[in-house]
Amino acid sequence: MATKKRTPIAVWIIMILIMGGLLGFGTGGFTSTISRLGTAGDKEITVASYQSALNEQLRSLEAQVGSRVTFQQAQSIGLDRSVLAQIVTQRTLDNEAAELGVSVGDSRVRDEVLSNPSFQSLSGSFDRTLYGNALRNVGLSEADYETSIRDELARTLLQGAVVGGIPAAPVYAETVTAFLGETRDIETAPITAAMLTTPVPGPTEADLQTFYDENPDMFTAPETRQITYAMLTPAMLADKVEIDDAQVQDLYDQRIDTFRQPERRLVERLIFNTAEEAETALARLSAEELDFDALVAERGLSLGDVDLGDVAIEDLGTAGEAVFAADTGEVVGPQDTNLGPALFRVNAVLAAEETSFDEAAPDLRAELATDQARRVIQSDGETINDLIAGGATLEDLAERTELELQTIAFTEGSTEGPAAYEAFRAAATAATEGAYPELIDLDDGGIFALRLDSVTPPAVQPLEDVRARLEDAWRAAAEKTALLEQAQQIASDVTSDTDLATLGLIPTASANLTRGSFVADTPEGFMRTVFEMASGETRAVPTEEGAIIVRLNTVTPADLASERLTAQADDISNQAAAGIAQDVFDAFAEAVRARTDVTIDQTAVNAVNAQLQ
Repeated sequence: MATKKRTPIAVWIIMILIMGGLLGFGTGGFTSTISRLGTAGDKEITVASYQSALNEQLRSLEAQVGSRVTFQQAQSIGLDRSVLAQIVTQRTLDNEAAELGVSVGDSRVRDEVLSNPSFQSLSGSFDRTLYGNALRNVGLSEADYETSIRDELARTLLQGAVVGGIPAAPVYAETVTAFLGETRDIETAPITAAMLTTPVPGPTEADLQTFYDENPDMFTAPETRQITYAMLTPAMLADKVEIDDAQVQDLYDQRIDTFRQPERRLVERLIFNTAEEAETALARLSAEELDFDALVAERGLSLGDVDLGDVAIEDLGTAGEAVFAADTGEVVGPQDTNLGPALFRVNAVLAAEETSFDEAAPDLRAELATDQARRVIQSDGETINDLIAGGATLEDLAERTELELQTIAFTEGSTEGPAAYEAFRAAATAATEGAYPELIDLDDGGIFALRLDSVTPPAVQPLEDVRARLEDAWRAAAEKTALLEQAQQIASDVTSDTDLATLGLIPTASANLTRGSFVADTPEGFMRTVFEMASGETRAVPTEEGAIIVRLNTVTPADLASERLTAQADDISNQAAAGIAQDVFDAFAEAVRARTDVTIDQTAVNAVNAQLQ
């Protein structure tokens, strides 16, 4: 039976556990005297129920996005309004249940209270004192709490009565399963340019003109923005920065571990429960009964599970000496480890490496120079900003500072030169003619300012300017058309018994394909085409490169009696029934709300929300 998502009894437990404060809101305690936000029929809509439901939804949202969500962010997406609507719906259903006389007895409520672990002592028995104290800590009386339990249980009964008669959908499930469970066996063969019996002739002027006229998008130049910019990057300034040898030596000494790598090994380790098991495994390896890979697979592991990567001798503890004495490919052990006895396989020997100061110095000097240049640029930024504020043009900046003046014809696809920087692309795209220049930081520590000089709108380029590209495009399209025509001719001659290889084709067989299967080197919608075909039928299918021949050899209906499809049908039936039940209950709840007198005190809602800011 489908059940509508509802605020569970556990929400009240959460309220007790948080001891008067909402999880994550940091409200410092809600001390307002407001206790209710409105009514739904004869049922009160309490502040506590709104706070609890809002907190629950906020935690769920945080779990989805993977970071903390503030109340202001929650409000911006309407979470507070959604939660209030949810609470109102629940209370209208509570009111409907009360009017219909749907309720539960005291014994059922008592069972719920006694079984709640939050009210149980260390011995596991119900603690009356703990129960009373916990409720008082969150401002609830025993009567209020027990009433909430009674309302929730009654609401559950009402929901069960509404959706309890929803039948399963076996016919629907069987139809869908039969559709999804069908399979096809096919053969495919590509038709390539080398198979064309007649070469594609060159285009005439009329051919080119027609193709040009029919495909204007192919020959339209994008919007071009003529931009003047002044830029300075650390790389542009680095050659002018002087770095003394002492600085380079100091950096080399700081990174000495990087420049002096000890001998290492690429190692795999297979752990056993006992030394006897490890000895037995080693004996089997020695007798060539199996190899190390098979031994790993026999244990239900993959090589990735046992791979230690490259390790130094000290990384292996007491096993280090034996492992480092082994040759490549050798298995040693058993060796004791902190996880148990193990066999080790050495996959490679990595010799010790040492980079001398003289070898490392050029790169270290360049790094230091770049860092120093970055600091110089940032310190000059304030001066440059002052010049801009004083009305300096980009030309003035280039003359009076280290900034270099350049121009670029910028388009949406530009990625070279300054357009390699995302910040530059964003600024160039957003720039407007006549705008005041602004100094902008680059992610490598550089700076730039730009000016939009003019904008050339998108326009179809003259035929003569794109002639070479036009001829290539026409030829590619003509060849593709010729390939498809040849494929169609071949397909018309193929029967269900034809051996495709005898036609000079290279067929590939694919079996047990479902509607969701993927076949390499086929176009989008290929499986839809296959499932439209009749058994024995052959078709030519266009592709990006030309065409392929596909023949449908076998159509296999779904085996609805199979264990897999039976389980799938059950799942589909249950999902369909659950969806119908949910829709029915949603419609019922909406009808109940429409006929229930609901009053909301927006001033009280605003006051509660203000406490949560």
